[in-house]
Amino acid sequence: MARPPAPGSVIVPDWHESAEGKEYLACILRKNRRRVFGLLERPVLPPPVAIDTASYKIFMSGKSGVGKTALVAKLAGLDVPVVHHETTGIQTTVVFWPAKLQVSDRVVMFRFEFWDCGESALKKFDHMLPACKEKTDAFLFLFSFTDRASFEDLPGQLARVAGEAPGVVRMVIGSKFDQYMHTDVPERDLTAFRQTWELPLLRVKSVPGRRLADGRTLDGRAGLADIAHVLNGLAEQLWHQDQVAAGLLPSASENTPS
Repeated sequence: MARPPAPGSVIVPDWHESAEGKEYLACILRKNRRRVFGLLERPVLPPPVAIDTASYKIFMSGKSGVGKTALVAKLAGLDVPVVHHETTGIQTTVVFWPAKLQVSDRVVMFRFEFWDCGESALKKFDHMLPACKEKTDAFLFLFSFTDRASFEDLPGQLARVAGEAPGVVRMVIGSKFDQYMHTDVPERDLTAFRQTWELPLLRVKSVPGRRLADGRTLDGRAGLADIAHVLNGLAEQLWHQDQVAAGLLPSASENTPS
């Protein structure tokens, strides 16, 4: 698999906050609320700003209760469940995200299809994991900063889920990062993990999303600002991997001296 690119080397990091970026984000918002897209739907852009779409399938992996479903809800601009209920079966959610490429100055609409499956269902039904892994472009491995066991389970998850998929992007996300007073995973352990596995490691908070004036509706723009680093990180890793697969960039093995 290709060595992960340096953050910000593929995607312009803060482009979504620029005037141009906000114009493109308007197609995934409606009156400051996030638009919800079905599997066959896509954002509508005016003809002068029509752009290419890059579609990817992403499988969420992690112990029960680490926040897989909550993270997908945040990324899609949906309300995060207050009470944890394990996902039954396979749940798919589509998220669109426009991003600007560093080298070409070109804007691409990224379509992420997140696949989330409860741990019990994966263990009970043998066909679940193969279905989730089939034609997957990226694995997102989650752990919770408040659950030490979920962090220690990461090597096993990586081997079990991604062991036979060397060409698939792998990323690690630590949830509930805002609960630092109760963290069971100190910084030194994160540093050691990064040095051993050489994988991108992002952090997300579990605080409820900000609301509009009515006090009920999620603020779509504010929500995008909270999770932009995750969507940009995914776009960066997946676009880079595609460039390597197409022979447009050297692979890690080609960069390694013999």
